[in-house]
Amino acid sequence: MKIGIFVGTAGGTSMKIAKALAKEFDVDSDDVINMEEDFDDVEQFEDYDVLFLGSSTWGKGEVHFSWVDPILELESEKPDFSGKTVAFFGAGDCKKHGEHFCSALGKLHTTFTGLGATAIGFIPKEDYLYEFSLAEIDGKFCGLGIDEHNEKGKTKERISNWIEVLKSEL
Repeated sequence: MKIGIFVGTAGGTSMKIAKALAKEFDVDSDDVINMEEDFDDVEQFEDYDVLFLGSSTWGKGEVHFSWVDPILELESEKPDFSGKTVAFFGAGDCKKHGEHFCSALGKLHTTFTGLGATAIGFIPKEDYLYEFSLAEIDGKFCGLGIDEHNEKGKTKERISNWIEVLKSEL
């Protein structure tokens, strides 16, 4: 099972999660793709069985700008991701942007599961405070959301707990 980590990050929180995932799952640094610097085209996704996909949330719930073109390309080309497993992570601000908290995860979920990928890594939403999120699916969070602005003290434990969820599901 080959794992690729694809991450769009600005402040570094999503990359912090990506590095923790790489360490725990023994992912080579060449397989940690910074969307802004290392991403070439959607064919890169084909190299992996498992995709850990991360993005900070911007504006009104948008993905990091480095994800915009790849998502448009995926939606246009419609590659078949059946047989691929995906998990989502990212950063948000539950107070300043509580009406869109970590919604980028939900958008990534919609895109990749719409192409046939199987999503894992859902976690209880009860530990989060927010008004609305596209990452909330069927009463759970569709991945790991981190708020380094307001809940920094929960980051380490949230990452650790999520990694355990992923290990049990892979």
